[in-house]
Amino acid sequence: MDERRKKLRFRAWRRGFREIDLILGGFADRCLAGLDETGLAEFEALLDAPDTIAYAWIVGHESPPKGCDTPTLAAIRRFAEQGA
Repeated sequence: MDERRKKLRFRAWRRGFREIDLILGGFADRCLAGLDETGLAEFEALLDAPDTIAYAWIVGHESPPKGCDTPTLAAIRRFAEQGA
């Protein structure tokens, strides 16, 4: 795994509250290696969002703004729905 992916994986597992750690960290473990540059950028942008907002987007409590409603977010939602 390259350095960028390692850093993203580390950040995904150390968010702030356990629920989002499990979702984003689990997604990173299973899917990060297969993401292309666009997917990596989308994942990185999601990691830059505040925890409560990112979690609300993932579980569907809030709709993300257009620029944040990405294919990577959709993949994370599917991952979360499957029970992470």
